[in-house]
Amino acid sequence: MDKGTLVEFRVQGDRRLGVVDRPDGKTRWFVVDERGQSHSLAPRQITYTVNGQTYKPTEIDHFLEQVKPYLDPSSLEVAWELLVEDGETITPSQMANLLFSESAAPHCYAAHCLLSDDKLYFKQKGDAYETRTAAQVAERKHQLEVEAQKARGQQEFLSRVEQALTGVAVEWQRHDRQRLEGLEKYAALMADIVRTGVNYDSLSRAYPPPATVLETMTMLGRSATPQGAFQLLVDLGWWSSNENLFLRRSSIPVQFPSKVLEVAQQRLDFPPSDQDGTRLDLTHLKVYTIDDESTTEIDDGLSWESLPDGREHLWVHIADPTRLLAPEDDLDLEARKRGSTVYLPTGMIPMFPEVLATGPMSLVQGRVCCALSFGVVLDQTGAVAEFNIYPSFIKPTYRLTYEDVDEMLELGVEAEPEIAAIALWAKRRRNWRYDQGAISINMPEAMIKVKGDEISIDILDDSSSRQLVAEMMILAGEVAARYGQTHNIPLPFRGQPQPELPPEEELLQLPAGFVRACAMRRCMPKSEMSITPVRHAGLGLNTYTQATSPIRRYSDLLTHFQLKAHLRGEVLPFSAEQLKEVMMTVTSTTQEVTMVERQTNRYWALEYLRRQPEQVWQVTVLMWLREDSNLALILLEDLGLQLPMSFRRDVNLGEQLLVKVGLADPQKDMIQFQEIIYQEALN
Repeated sequence: MDKGTLVEFRVQGDRRLGVVDRPDGKTRWFVVDERGQSHSLAPRQITYTVNGQTYKPTEIDHFLEQVKPYLDPSSLEVAWELLVEDGETITPSQMANLLFSESAAPHCYAAHCLLSDDKLYFKQKGDAYETRTAAQVAERKHQLEVEAQKARGQQEFLSRVEQALTGVAVEWQRHDRQRLEGLEKYAALMADIVRTGVNYDSLSRAYPPPATVLETMTMLGRSATPQGAFQLLVDLGWWSSNENLFLRRSSIPVQFPSKVLEVAQQRLDFPPSDQDGTRLDLTHLKVYTIDDESTTEIDDGLSWESLPDGREHLWVHIADPTRLLAPEDDLDLEARKRGSTVYLPTGMIPMFPEVLATGPMSLVQGRVCCALSFGVVLDQTGAVAEFNIYPSFIKPTYRLTYEDVDEMLELGVEAEPEIAAIALWAKRRRNWRYDQGAISINMPEAMIKVKGDEISIDILDDSSSRQLVAEMMILAGEVAARYGQTHNIPLPFRGQPQPELPPEEELLQLPAGFVRACAMRRCMPKSEMSITPVRHAGLGLNTYTQATSPIRRYSDLLTHFQLKAHLRGEVLPFSAEQLKEVMMTVTSTTQEVTMVERQTNRYWALEYLRRQPEQVWQVTVLMWLREDSNLALILLEDLGLQLPMSFRRDVNLGEQLLVKVGLADPQKDMIQFQEIIYQEALN
C-alpha cells in the first residue's frame, strides 16, 4: 500500500479516515488521521480504500466536504427499485455511476458510505452489495419501525421519569406501567431477606434482573438490584418508603376481580330467595354486638333471657353470609381463594367485597338481620346442659365497644342486667374449662395501627369484656362441634394435642409471670384441623370448631354451609373427602395470611422503634434464644413487643432492665438494643 493512500477504518465503531504513512512491521501500517493522530492498523481493520490519488492528512476535511452533498440515504431506494428485479450485486463504484453518473473518488466513497450504513435495501457480500428481496425489505421496514417506536417510547418514558423525580405529577402510560410493574415484582424480592435471612448481595446474585428490568435500570443509570428497583419506585412516588413487600411477594389478592364485584352488587340489589324460610324470629331479644371501635365486619352478637322455669338462656348470634351465596359460586370461590380477611396495621383486606361484608352480611344495629343463632343452657358449673341451633331473624339493639362493656360491668349499669348476666356465665364457663384441663397463657399482645405517617402501638388488654366475648365464641364453637358430632356431619374441627408441660418444680424455678408463661407457650403444640372431632387440649374441650366469624374466616363459612344444610334436611354440600380437600387448600392459604400479618406487624414495630432512638424502654428477659452467645428474647413491657437482644454481660431470666434502640432497619429486619444503666437513664 502506497504512502498517501486514503483509507477508512473504525475507532470504537465510529467511521474514521486516515492517510497511510509507513509500514509497521511486515503486515501492519501506520495511518495518520485528520487530527494528526497515528494508528497502527492491520489489513482487516481497513474497511475501504480510496483509489485514484494520494492525500495528505490535512486534505481529509476537504475530501469529506466533497463527499457530504451526496450522502442522501433516500437515493438508495431508487437504486434498489432499479436493481431488485434482477437481484444484481453492485460495487460502490457502480453505485456511484448509477446514482451520481460520476465515479470520482468522492462519489465512490459517498456510495460506499450509503451502502455500508444501509440496513434496509442492501446487504454486503464481499466487496460488493446485493439487493434484498421485496419481502425482506418490507420485513426490515417493519422491524425498523418497531425499533424506532421502542426508542421513542424509551425516550418518552425517560422524560416522564425525569419529571417524576423532580416531584412533578406524571400520567403514566400503559407501557410505562408494564415497566413499573416489572420493577415492582423484582423489588418485592427484598421480602426474601426476612423470609430466608439472606443478605442483599446474596439476594442480588440469586435473582438476576429480568431483561426489561435490566434495560430500565441501565437506561436510568441505576443499579439493577432488588434494592435499586425499590429505591427507584420510591423516588418516583410510585411506592412509599414503607411499601408492604411481604404482601406483594405473597399470593394474597388485594383487589377483587370485576366479575366478583359485579356479582356482589347484584346480590345487594337483588337478594336471592331465602332457603331458610322457617327462620326463628328472635327480634324480641336484646342483642349486643361487642367489637373494637374500628371493626366494620360485625359478625357476632350476644343475648340473655330468663326462661319460664327459672333457667337462663344464653344466645350467641352469628352473621349468616351464606344467605347471600352458595357453595362453588363466584363469591364462595373468591372467599375460598382468600382464606380469611387480612388484618394489617395499615388496614384490612376483606374476604368478601365490602359492599356485602359491612352491609347485609353484618349484624347492623337497628336492622332486622339474618343470623345463625346458638341457644345454650348451662348448668351451674358452666357445662352445656342443652343447646339448639336455628337460622333466625334478630335485631341488634346496641353496638358496643369493649371499653363500653368494661365500663358497664364496673359501674353495674342497672338498665342492662343482661350484660352482667352474660359476664357471670362467661366466668362460670371459663372456670369449667379450666377444670377440664384448659391451659391459660397470658402474654401481652401489641396492637399496631398506622394512619398516614403516624404509628401507634397499644397493648391489647385481656379485659373482662374481651374474656366475656371470647368465652361466648368458644361456647358457640363447642355447640357447633357437638351438633356435628351428634349428627355425624363432617366439619372443619379444630383440635390441639395435649402439651408436655415442664414439671411443676421446674416451672416454679422460673420467675413468675411472663417468663413462666413464655416457657409454657413454647411447649404448646400447634392446633390441628380434622374432618372428625378431636380434643382441643388448650381450650379444655373434647370437640371444637370455629363458627363465629363466617364473614372473616373461610373455615367458619364451611361450618355454616354444612350445619345449615343439615338443619334444612338437605344433602350436605361437602362430603368428607371434598371437605378435606377444601380444608387443605384453605389451611395453606391462611398460613400465608398469618405469615404476612406477622411480618408486617414486625416491620411496623421496628419502624416505630427506629423513629424513637432516644426513648428508654423497660424490658424483661423472657427466654434464651442462644444462651451460649447471650442472645435472649426480651419483652418491651409498655408495647407488648417481643424482640431479640444480644447482651454483653450475664443476665438472668426475668431480669428487668432499661434499653435504647441502637439500630433499627425494618427493611433488613434488623434490631439492636443497648442497655442503659440507671444513672444514664436519669440523665
